[in-house]
Amino acid sequence: MNLEKLKTQFDFAGRTVVITGGAGILGAEITRALLGCNASVYVIQRDAAKSTRELMELGVSGERLNILEADVLKPEMVERAVKQILAETNRIDCLVNAAGGNNPKATTNPATKFFDLPPDALKMVFDLNLLGTIIPSQIVAKHMAETKQGVILNVSSMAAERPLTRVVAYSSAKAAVNSFTQWLAVHMAQEYSPNIRVNAIAPGFFLTKQNRFLLMDEATGALTERGKKIIDHTPMARFGAPEDLLGAALWLLSPMSKFVTGIVVPVDGGFSANSGV
Repeated sequence: MNLEKLKTQFDFAGRTVVITGGAGILGAEITRALLGCNASVYVIQRDAAKSTRELMELGVSGERLNILEADVLKPEMVERAVKQILAETNRIDCLVNAAGGNNPKATTNPATKFFDLPPDALKMVFDLNLLGTIIPSQIVAKHMAETKQGVILNVSSMAAERPLTRVVAYSSAKAAVNSFTQWLAVHMAQEYSPNIRVNAIAPGFFLTKQNRFLLMDEATGALTERGKKIIDHTPMARFGAPEDLLGAALWLLSPMSKFVTGIVVPVDGGFSANSGV
């Protein structure tokens, strides 16, 4: 590859990217980066009006940004959104499955033991993280199978690799996302086209709406005991910032990783490398 061609590898001009959960803290940063790389971005969110406000508050906007309303757990809504995207662009090049999160009711704490976690809260976390990744993949990958090309990027978590205390449902669901990522990578390459790639990024500890209550004291803003343990176990001695995800995400979505499929890339400040000794 010559240097001039190398410079164009992260230019997404003419490409259409669909991102679920693109208005969340981490998803919005990926959305911003893709817009900056000239992609046409379609954000699928359960509440389009709310997501539009949230993205505007984060300074994410542009004429190539489109926000469609669909619940990732309702195939008919996702199907309708994808049909609209294809009618407008005639192509979907990439899918980013960033929808996910935890539920405090599915988290153990001194007042709530594992034995008392309500099944509906556990199911909500499993459905959002696992089915919320599988359902959009089914619908978008069907189009990719027809065009014989495309990239799917899932958002996992380091909790999948090293299950974390308290978040039993979240850790288990993200482990399932890792397994699904590998399974789908092999399936699409063998059954439809080796030019369809499926990978995942696994963020370490980033402050989000879902985990802030576990890591920061709401009243003082100081680290909780759990937050201190995490920082002590992270060699880079800080939480991740949303922009820290962009190098891995853009690499996996771009032609620079055209021989990469079925992997989960940690973005964790060294957390997974540290034995604690």
